[in-house]
Amino acid sequence: MSTYSQIYIQIVFAVKNRQALIANSWQEELYKYVTGIVQNKGQKMLAINGMPDHIHILIGMKPSCCLSDLVREIKKSSNSFVKEKEFSKYKFEWQEGFGAFSYSHSSLDNVIGYIKNQKEHHKKRSFKEEYIDFLEKFQIEFKDEYLFEWIE
Repeated sequence: MSTYSQIYIQIVFAVKNRQALIANSWQEELYKYVTGIVQNKGQKMLAINGMPDHIHILIGMKPSCCLSDLVREIKKSSNSFVKEKEFSKYKFEWQEGFGAFSYSHSSLDNVIGYIKNQKEHHKKRSFKEEYIDFLEKFQIEFKDEYLFEWIE
């Protein structure tokens, strides 16, 4: 094999309607399950964490990976997992769409720290503020009507 790469992607997506359904009591199980999906697809999990209404995943991605397919599989399988385990008494599903942001190797420690400290960050900023900040920092053009459905 003669393909060498270094691709680091942070993936961010939300619970449908931004409902705060991911409870502390089962978030670790969800994160372990999602980690298993990422690893079974041949990618490297570097960090995972989130809040009751959204999740951050940092992966080392192989060039053969189709990011959209990976995220679709994570969402579909973890939806089923949450339902099978009966973790939520409410209908749990992920919202359509996701954010994907690439990083250099030299940024990894900062990004991992950021993901690990989600609870601290969100004492100061909402997920909407955080997400729009990512889009602006990465100079990604967006239209408000195509962003996640926000519940204010």
